[in-house]
Amino acid sequence: MAYRAAGRRRQVTTAYAKAFERSTRNGGGQGPSALVARRREAFERFALSGFPTTKDEDWRFTPVAPIARGDWRLDGSTAGRLVTAAQLEPFRFGQPDWTTLVFIDGRFSPGLSHRPTLPAGVTVEPFGEALSRDPEFIERTFARVAQPEATAFSALNAALAHDGAVVRVAAGADLTEPIHILHLATGEAAGAALLTRTILVVERGARAQFVESFAALGDAVSFTNAVTEVTVGEGAWVEHSRIQRESESAYHVGFTQVEQGRDSHYRSFTLSMGGAIARHDLRARLGAENVECLLYGLYLGRGDQLVDNHTVIRHEFPGCRSWEVYKGILDGRSHAVFNGKVFVTPEAQKTDAKQTNRNLLLSETSRVDTKPQLEIFADDVKCTHGATVGRLDEVAFFYLQSRGISRAAAQQILIYAFAAEVVTEIASLPVREALDRLVHERLGIRA
Repeated sequence: MAYRAAGRRRQVTTAYAKAFERSTRNGGGQGPSALVARRREAFERFALSGFPTTKDEDWRFTPVAPIARGDWRLDGSTAGRLVTAAQLEPFRFGQPDWTTLVFIDGRFSPGLSHRPTLPAGVTVEPFGEALSRDPEFIERTFARVAQPEATAFSALNAALAHDGAVVRVAAGADLTEPIHILHLATGEAAGAALLTRTILVVERGARAQFVESFAALGDAVSFTNAVTEVTVGEGAWVEHSRIQRESESAYHVGFTQVEQGRDSHYRSFTLSMGGAIARHDLRARLGAENVECLLYGLYLGRGDQLVDNHTVIRHEFPGCRSWEVYKGILDGRSHAVFNGKVFVTPEAQKTDAKQTNRNLLLSETSRVDTKPQLEIFADDVKCTHGATVGRLDEVAFFYLQSRGISRAAAQQILIYAFAAEVVTEIASLPVREALDRLVHERLGIRA
């Protein structure tokens, strides 16, 4: 049995190696030599580690064997079938005027994207354009924040990512509308690995909002491996919303790494409701004094879905604040995993960190594995964490029914109230309203 497993491992490694060499020959190796070397180093790291297994602590509740065994198309050549603007409309948040980069089956679609004139120093480009226009900038930023050694999947992405978005917001710029990066998988993506990378750089004193969407037309079985690198400059303010609503037959592994400068503010909202297996790692490094980091998340599971959120907040300097609230609503036989870690170094005195994970089970067969963690090596801090798993409160049911509200309506009210606590934290009004409608629709709640 061990021999067969080893043989399979060699076969998988060989397939990825061939894909890497093809991408290099077909132009994937263009650009600064340091960038090419970084991609090759990332592939060698992936080839050495392979995919994680349930023996790895960070993956013990999330078996990725269906991904590791998959015979995925790895050349990034999937062009996707013709998608019309009307088909895209449900995923635009009702905001056709937003700056929007659209990727169909992992490839940039200029015809469906909307790129209006932006303030001086603000650029929103697909990866290929950015590499041609400013290769030195790409060399300085690619895989510098989200490094290949973070996970096997981040290494694989650094080696093979075939497209993506590059956004740069100049110092002092104040964007009044969000920038939307929309990834859409069609039926043509069946059997394909969609590897994309997003680089977001917000310079000193700027204000910006970003929305990353991962959606699908149909129920094709594909594998999305998406990495996002976020740099928040000194005194900058950033809101970053990440919406994952792909096919419930597909697989999604995402990784987001955030680096924050002095006096900066970063707030994140993550909505996970698609995928047979959906995993997102969100890591934030508070890399200077007086930094604020707010992480909010909502995950919705049904059927046999497995949804996994891993977060890490690193406090490395004095006087920083972090606040994290993740909530899950599980039905059917779905399974959720939450692992949240707050790490405080000895230098990070006066840290104020709070972490909460709450889960609502709507069926007898749904389940949650939750693991909030604090690792504190400083003595002058205020740090708390907590986790709950439970069902709807019968006392609350009784209270509502005693006022003439039916049990079915009372259940809708209670479920929505549970979810609304995190949705209402989204600063952007159009994003908040759109996601509020999306949550109503997914949960079958009448608005």
